[in-house]
Amino acid sequence: MTTQEFGAAYEKGFTLTIRFLCSRGLSRESAREIAQAAWVRGWERINQLRDVKMLFTWMNTIALNLYRSSLRREPFLQGLPEVIAKSKTNLAVIDLNRVLKTCKKNDRMVLQRHYLEGYQVREIAEDNGWSETAVRIRLLRARRAVAKKLAA
Repeated sequence: MTTQEFGAAYEKGFTLTIRFLCSRGLSRESAREIAQAAWVRGWERINQLRDVKMLFTWMNTIALNLYRSSLRREPFLQGLPEVIAKSKTNLAVIDLNRVLKTCKKNDRMVLQRHYLEGYQVREIAEDNGWSETAVRIRLLRARRAVAKKLAA
């Protein structure tokens, strides 16, 4: 088969190969890529063609084999994309309530007023009649106790 004969066959058979691959379930774009690769491989191995009358069948067989080998290279199962759904429940509040329930009454009050309500150490000390040092020590011990309970 000459170059001109193969070129004429390509012009006539390329769209047929694409249709053939589309009938096997490929998208038009994928079928076009595989058909192009098949016709290139056919040109490279034209000396293996036994009967020129069977050129289109031979090309479709090459294309089908390329398609099947591409399927083997792809993962069989594809993961679903993660759907990120926003929870209406604030999980931090649940954790915070759980943590505060494990604390002693005064520790809970100090943690809540300092970290949640934004009071300064001085203000907490004045409201409760404690020294600032006592409030700092209570905060330190309360944080350590909470960390210890959460680590367990």
